[in-house]
Amino acid sequence: MAKLKLGIPKGSLENATVDLFRRAGFNISTSSRSYFPSIDDPEIECMLIRAQEMARYVQDGILDAGLTGLDWVSEVGADVVAVADLIYAKQSFGKVRWVLAVPESSDINCAKDLEGKTIATELVATTKRYLEKNGVTAKVEFSWGATEVKPPVLADAIVEVTETGSSLRANKLRIVETVLESNTQLIANIASWEDAWKRSKLQDLKLLLDGAIAALGKVGLMLNVHKDSLEAVLGVLPALKRPTVSHLSDGEWLAVNTILDESTVRSIIPRLKAAGAEGIVEYPLNKIVM
Repeated sequence: MAKLKLGIPKGSLENATVDLFRRAGFNISTSSRSYFPSIDDPEIECMLIRAQEMARYVQDGILDAGLTGLDWVSEVGADVVAVADLIYAKQSFGKVRWVLAVPESSDINCAKDLEGKTIATELVATTKRYLEKNGVTAKVEFSWGATEVKPPVLADAIVEVTETGSSLRANKLRIVETVLESNTQLIANIASWEDAWKRSKLQDLKLLLDGAIAALGKVGLMLNVHKDSLEAVLGVLPALKRPTVSHLSDGEWLAVNTILDESTVRSIIPRLKAAGAEGIVEYPLNKIVM
């Protein structure tokens, strides 16, 4: 049987990735004692790999494909196929930023102020390109972790990844500039992408993962309404496109089905009831395939 060797990011993205695959219809079981998670698709073979190393292993053909950040693909200059942009992160559904940050009391206010300074980061090559682009000569040191605690004693500034900025603020750092914006990508080895079976498998995977991401934060809502109250009910509903309206066996009544943001449901349901809706059912969504 043909197999697709797929890298799952180990570390901060691991749980979010496993949950995304669950929503897409794939059950992945990980274990702290194994780097080879099981998946309920006999055509896929998974391996846990640090996101920082994923692009290199995909480029070299050790893996057919993998999920990692655009930041790490760029950092190593990997020659891979970008199959899908998957906008999810450790804590949110958005992108992450690598930012230049300094102590709150620092006199560094732009890239030019870094001349002759020391910068600590895990994203060394990208930071060097950023300095070169700005015509700045500075020392860039690789940080093995706990980068936020290094200024001002061990470094003048850092380039660090953030989703919300809360960790930087907690360490009394302020953001000066954004160096790079990143999101998770599904990437593929060039030779694997040229293989017809593997490309088809990856395209199917992309479709399902995209559908799972489209459903994040969304719920389905179905309800019954008398035809005389239909316009009032539709006036309450925001819709992905337009609600689906269908006839019930009783010709006086209609069924309405729609998709909306989960955050709006608690305020909309009482308004729907007041407008004449009955039998209101809210249900979770795993995928929305457009």
